[in-house]
Amino acid sequence: MEHSIAPIEVEVRISSQLPRIDIVGLPEAAVRESSSRVRAAISTIGEKFPDRRITVNLAPAGLKKSGAGLDLPIAVGILAAAGAIEQAALDRCAFMAELALDGRLRPVRGTLALVIASRDDGCTSAFVAEENAAEASVAPGIAI
Repeated sequence: MEHSIAPIEVEVRISSQLPRIDIVGLPEAAVRESSSRVRAAISTIGEKFPDRRITVNLAPAGLKKSGAGLDLPIAVGILAAAGAIEQAALDRCAFMAELALDGRLRPVRGTLALVIASRDDGCTSAFVAEENAAEASVAPGIAI
């Protein structure tokens, strides 16, 4: 079976319904569990976690998503949807890291391939855990 690396677009919508977080778009267990890591990390760094309904869509919907590497982009998406990060600052940026409960970034496997796929998809910057920076820096044409 052949595996390919495809950039995942993280879309976040916050609505005024009862507080909860839904992650849709074929997330596997580690991705579904990211809501707990993201909530703890955002709170730990001093930001207010939205107390409303949060829907996170991982596109393309037909592709299974696995691993904890989507923690950081989900957190950034939630902070942007809540107005804590300016949306324009995120244009053409890629994010890939697992979040520790205290907000630290943890490395993920396959960072070089993820960075190259992100660059090929039009990203000009990639944000990775410090432990992945040397590997990611091998990719030409994208700032790490």
